Amino acid sequence: MPPSAPRPPRDLASDLVAGFVVALVALPLCLAIALASGFPPFAGVLTAIVGGLVPSLLGSAPLTIKGPAAGLIVIVLGSVETLGAGDAALGVQRTAAVVAIAGCVQIALGLTRAGRFAELVPASVVHGMLAAIGVLLVAKQGHVLLGVKPAAHTPGALLAELPLSLLHARPVSVFIGVAVLAAMVAWAKFATGKVARVPPAIAGLAVALFLGEALDLAHPRDLLVAGLVPSPIYAEDLVHVPEHLSELAGAPVFAGLLSLAGARALVLLVVVGSLETLLSAKAIDSMDPLHRRTDLDRDLVSVGAGNAVAGLLGGLPMISEIVRSSANVTAGGRTARANVVHGLALLAFVALVPNLVHRLPVAALAALLVLKGLQLASPRGLLHARTIGLDQAAVFLTTIVFTVAVDLLAGIAAGIALEAGVHLTRGLRFQDFRRCHFETAERGTARVVTVRSPAIFANALPLRQELLDTPDDRALLLDLRHARYVDHTVFSLVEAVRSGRQSRKGQPLEIIGLDAYDHPEAHPLSTRHTPRTPEAVSSDL
Repeated sequence: MPPSAPRPPRDLASDLVAGFVVALVALPLCLAIALASGFPPFAGVLTAIVGGLVPSLLGSAPLTIKGPAAGLIVIVLGSVETLGAGDAALGVQRTAAVVAIAGCVQIALGLTRAGRFAELVPASVVHGMLAAIGVLLVAKQGHVLLGVKPAAHTPGALLAELPLSLLHARPVSVFIGVAVLAAMVAWAKFATGKVARVPPAIAGLAVALFLGEALDLAHPRDLLVAGLVPSPIYAEDLVHVPEHLSELAGAPVFAGLLSLAGARALVLLVVVGSLETLLSAKAIDSMDPLHRRTDLDRDLVSVGAGNAVAGLLGGLPMISEIVRSSANVTAGGRTARANVVHGLALLAFVALVPNLVHRLPVAALAALLVLKGLQLASPRGLLHARTIGLDQAAVFLTTIVFTVAVDLLAGIAAGIALEAGVHLTRGLRFQDFRRCHFETAERGTARVVTVRSPAIFANALPLRQELLDTPDDRALLLDLRHARYVDHTVFSLVEAVRSGRQSRKGQPLEIIGLDAYDHPEAHPLSTRHTPRTPEAVSSDL
């Protein structure tokens, strides 16, 4: 069914239910992300409200939910600290201005069809970036969960100080944080039937509210845990709620942004935010029961417009957020109306029941982010990279190390540089990075795309577009016998095209010519190089 076709009435009901469920999931996450980013907690909700309304009106991806993301916490917090120069409020206002400018840049990128350039980033660099963000979340939010203010500020020092914070942890914070973590893990593991459709974050939210009331966190005092161990309770243990809606937003300050720190924050927000948005949209496309394909450039424009508005209102940056988008699909969302409902429901929560938000313990919100960080930084990511190849494991780890030691931009650059260096040491020339030569021919009911030069992350866009442009009603053959070199990122792109055709019940995509390379039994996504002798290459299609 084409996107412009009228939707059946049941879609409206599904969107209403899904949007409300996603709002319940988003509420604690938005508050937690804002607090961890150095912004007032309601700035996260403000961004989610804008993300529900503005991008949807501009034709964003039908199933993605826009809002603040854990993956941008490190960038935003660093911007607040550097641009504020000790003044947290000024740092927030200047960062909001950077968000608005970044949104305008994203609009320009989308209008010039630059969204496709996200495919140029090697797959292992993207995975390493996400894993590094997970490490940084644990490093920062682990101290909040323990109820301790660390002396360190840099990621490496924060990680090193975690054992010390554990020794000085406040029992009340630890109890709440661990209980919320346990509730979410248990719900994800043991919930069955229709109950399993309720996201684990909602189970954690319910436990957090119950414990906040049971422990009476609204009254600061010294609490005796188990009647023996004193544990202080502070006013800051609960989320602060402004008395008036006018306090939710602060005017951005554009003065003082013409600096290296301002430029760095802008580049990071545009690059990382755009990458996460485009990759999330592609991932959700694979879950779409209607098999629609997102116009990534249009989606980038819509997210950019949302960021421009959110920044002008004093909010956080937004992306197409993968966790909430997945919850939307699971809950039955069918169109962009679910994103609108999610935004309106959050607005209703803020306007009608702000006291509910005030009852949320900060330690519980930290637990949500620690769990997210552990999921992103799971050792499974490294093991997966190693199964693809030692080179990909090295790129993955290099991206993590440089991100934690320096920053995200350095991590991405280091990962790309190592990937390019590996290709050069294996015999590729610099001119091989510029263009991938291929030919297309029609043979009966099949289209054959023959690659005649190395195909790597830096030159794969035209090849990817050719594969995407092949109609689903035609079989597609990708002939790699003469490519000489095909890297992991290209195989990942090909696999994404293959999966998309399968989900839309189109004709299959088949790769031929892998027997032209050594180790044809390697992982399907492993880089192929060192061609075998011409006599070993099959000439049959």
